[in-house]
Order: sequence, then structure tokens, then C-alpha cells
Amino acid sequence: MSSESIRYLIVPGWQGSPAEHWQSHWQASLPNGERVEQADWQVPLCQDWVATLEQAVAASTAPVILIAHSLGCITVAHWAAQAPLASLRRVRGALLVAPADVERPACPEPLRNFAPIPRHLLPFPSQVVSSDNDPAISAPRALELARDWGAEAGILAGAGHINVKSGHQRWEQGFAYLYRLQRLLEQGALRRA
Repeated sequence: MSSESIRYLIVPGWQGSPAEHWQSHWQASLPNGERVEQADWQVPLCQDWVATLEQAVAASTAPVILIAHSLGCITVAHWAAQAPLASLRRVRGALLVAPADVERPACPEPLRNFAPIPRHLLPFPSQVVSSDNDPAISAPRALELARDWGAEAGILAGAGHINVKSGHQRWEQGFAYLYRLQRLLEQGALRRA
């Protein structure tokens, strides 16, 4: 699977990903990188965010890899639970970074309409990357979601929410997770051939 044949859909979380966020850098550096632009980044409505993600996936003429962060990961889980089969078939895999636990007691009010978090297997290969000191999710909870979603999991030490505030502007080391996901997809394609 060459990267030129893939559309990388960047799925930001609450308040979007500013220019210095790793998702913005990845969007600029990955071939065929495109951001899912939500109408309202400040007051997210689950139904609207899922519909916007569906529009972006359905519009793609190339296979898609989703690259989500925080609330974007939860959006992907909701979308996968209700997406049309034709759209699900377009998605080859998902990199889910620092999923936000919208069920935690300290969850900000604007995010609570994304609860409960869908807990079924995702219908495509996925990888969850989180941190052992993320204020938006505990490491055990991230591992639990990864298990429920059927995703591989990686827990980073001291990486916070893996965003600008925690010092992850370009997050070059994150590409290793994307490349690993792509290798898994290529191996799966070879086994089916």
C-alpha cells in the first residue's frame, strides 16, 4: 500500500488542532492529508461531528486512514457504530491518539454528549496511543478502550495529552505508530491476496 494511494483524514478533538499541533504538521507533510473540519469546535455535538466525519469519508475516492486525537477518537468510535457499510469499507485503519474519556467525572460539560463511549470492536485495524499521565484519560482506561475496540495499544511515559501543551508540536516519533499501522495493513492485504 503506497502512501500516495491513501487519503489521510485528520480528525481533531475539542477546540480543533491549532497550527502548532502535531495534527496540523502531519496534515501538511503527509501526501493526501486532509482535515475533517467541524462547524463548531467549541461546542461539539456528537451527532454533528459524526455526520461531518461521514461526509468526509464518503467523499473520498481513495482508501482512508483516520488519524484522530482526543475527542476525535470518540467521534471515530461513534461513527464506526453507525456508518454505512460502503463508508466503513473505505477506511483501512485508524490511529487513535489520546482518546478523551467523556465518561470521567471531571469531563468538561461540552463533551458529555459524546457519552456513552461505544465499546464494540472497530471494523478496521486500529492503534490507540495514550499516556500514563494524560489528564483526559487514565492509562488503564485507555487500555480498556483499546481492548474493547480491538486495537493495539501503546502507553507513553509522561506524554500528557500528546498535544501542544504537553510539548508535542511536530511529534515526529508518532509517525512510528502510523508506519506500524500501515505495515499491519500491508501484511493483511498480502495475506488476502
